[in-house]
Amino acid sequence: MTMQLYDSKAQALRDFVPLEAGQVSMYVCGPTVQSSPHIGHLRSALVYDQLRRWLSYRGLNVTFVRNVTDIDDKILINANGSSEQWWALAYRYELEFTAGYQRLGILAPTYEPRATASISEMQAIIATLIERGHAYAAPDASGDVYFDSASWAAYGALTHQSPGNMEAATDSSPRAKRDPRDFALWKGSKKGEPASAAWTSPWGRGRPGWHIECSAMAARYLGDHFDIHGGGLDLRFPHHENELAQSNAAGSDFANYWVHNGLVNVNGQKMSKSLGNSVFAAELLDQARAIVVRYFLGAAHYRSTIDYNDGSLAEAEAALERVESFLDRADRRLAGTRFAGSGVEVVPEDFATAMDDDLAVPQALGVLHDTVRAGNAALDAEDLHAAASARSEVLAMSEVLGINPLSPGWAVATDEPAMVALSALVERLLGDRTLARENRDYAAADRIRDELVAAGITIEDTPSGAHWSFD
Repeated sequence: MTMQLYDSKAQALRDFVPLEAGQVSMYVCGPTVQSSPHIGHLRSALVYDQLRRWLSYRGLNVTFVRNVTDIDDKILINANGSSEQWWALAYRYELEFTAGYQRLGILAPTYEPRATASISEMQAIIATLIERGHAYAAPDASGDVYFDSASWAAYGALTHQSPGNMEAATDSSPRAKRDPRDFALWKGSKKGEPASAAWTSPWGRGRPGWHIECSAMAARYLGDHFDIHGGGLDLRFPHHENELAQSNAAGSDFANYWVHNGLVNVNGQKMSKSLGNSVFAAELLDQARAIVVRYFLGAAHYRSTIDYNDGSLAEAEAALERVESFLDRADRRLAGTRFAGSGVEVVPEDFATAMDDDLAVPQALGVLHDTVRAGNAALDAEDLHAAASARSEVLAMSEVLGINPLSPGWAVATDEPAMVALSALVERLLGDRTLARENRDYAAADRIRDELVAAGITIEDTPSGAHWSFD
């Protein structure tokens, strides 16, 4: 089956056909490193990690570029008045984003360019736009350069807006603009701004506008025409609209597919600074195992809005534990049999169909949990062949989704001192219970079992002995 993706520009599902057979070029708008990452940043990064993993599973070689915007008005504002240099603040927050991505098991990009490393490429695009009549330098000697929105008839093509209905650009002062919708390509250096935040240009010392940064970085590393451009729904306008306009006006075909992920609400409300309801990445990741957070953030369809509330992580924990319990049970029962390690780790056809249908992860997770139930039923029936097959399929599906509990990246938690101590205590009690049963002291054996169950420990008696797990 050919994969279909919802193209925001076409406003329709389209068959995904790479520009180059067997290769996928993908650019995702990364963070503006002005402050700590929040839950929305994690969700967006995770969506494109899921897409990348599925494309890779399908045998495609994915070149994945995710940028870091490390020069921006907000970065300068947040560093102003402190002893910290703007570039040091940006790097400090960049490290926080990287740490959050790593904890969630998000694969590192093929390359992660910083905006400050592509200034010359940005200036080259601006010069081309001026030469073609689609940009102009402000006549007030400020050093500002603007995109001439009226000169580009296709302006508004991404969001299907007519120029008359567009909001005015708010990224710079309107004092020297020909049209309120004209947006800044280059911003002349202003009094009081650090000298280190300005670069020499044909229009005077200054720094790039936000939108030109991504156009330059995408073209530099993926070429003038690439497969997929991704980002949060909140970036469609003005950021992505302006990227498309300036890139096309400069002669670049730019992205073939535009993919946008939905946002995150908190307790039914839009997350915002004004409401004071922001949930930061570090805070979220401290509330549950990282694999559980990944399950929660990745369980909904990528284009939907998800709601984070007090019960969200508990629900995700319960769902993931069902997968973990089955794998643990299957490994113990299959150990020492001819079925141990058997089965090819290939996803079921229904799972593949769901993932090919615009990355329908909720339906794919339904297949995963159906397979877990079938695997448990096979174990109950002592059908070890079917149980081994189910185990292999569960591993394949969970690996694609990045939630394979047996993946080395998620195994760290079991080595924590508290877990080691708990394991020792439970194993000792199970030993006492086994001895009591051997001595026909069934009252003592039942008492030990009841105490463990009351503490949230599940006991399973098997031919190879008693085994335990969390409820």
